[in-house]
Amino acid sequence: MTVRALFVTRVYEASLAAERGFAELNSELEEACLSLAQEDMAGRAWCREHRYGGYTSYASLDDLPQRMSVFDVLKRKLDKHAAQFARDLSFDLGGARLKMNSLWVNVLKPGAAHTSHIHPHSVLSGTIYVRTPPGASALKLEDPRLAMMMAAPPRTADAPEDSRSFVYLQPEPGTILMWESWLRHEVEANAAKIPRISISFNYGWG
Repeated sequence: MTVRALFVTRVYEASLAAERGFAELNSELEEACLSLAQEDMAGRAWCREHRYGGYTSYASLDDLPQRMSVFDVLKRKLDKHAAQFARDLSFDLGGARLKMNSLWVNVLKPGAAHTSHIHPHSVLSGTIYVRTPPGASALKLEDPRLAMMMAAPPRTADAPEDSRSFVYLQPEPGTILMWESWLRHEVEANAAKIPRISISFNYGWG
């Protein structure tokens, strides 16, 4: 008897935490994120208008690697991980390469959440985590087949990770998580007493 695992959804996980100079880099990233949260008036206005619980530069700043050198350093590191993930996914890019097309800051205040969504017009999406205090939200990933399961029974509480309808990944500072952009995901309410800080990004093809 054989049970095959077909059409697997892959999630890439790595960490910068063991790299030399990580503590300094992470400290600079945290300072830069908090500085933007104070100074980016357009971003703050967008967050108020859209009831985002905290701050994000998603809709206001599209040039962070050019604006601040610490984000350029981060981009160069992320480029290598995206290239590795593309190889793991057996992408045939026809001699081209994936290029970062957006990078944005997220400062999620206590009690705030980010509802379920995907990232259209991108190939890979991901997040690197800067501050994850006790109680900080996990990343919740949804089985992409869920809408087609119709009459399927629920999974048992002890189902293996690759058979669950939802998987929760609890990152630490320096953790990089990356997935194909069609994978639906969300961040549930931040139960930490201080903001959770992360930096998200997208890669496109060409």
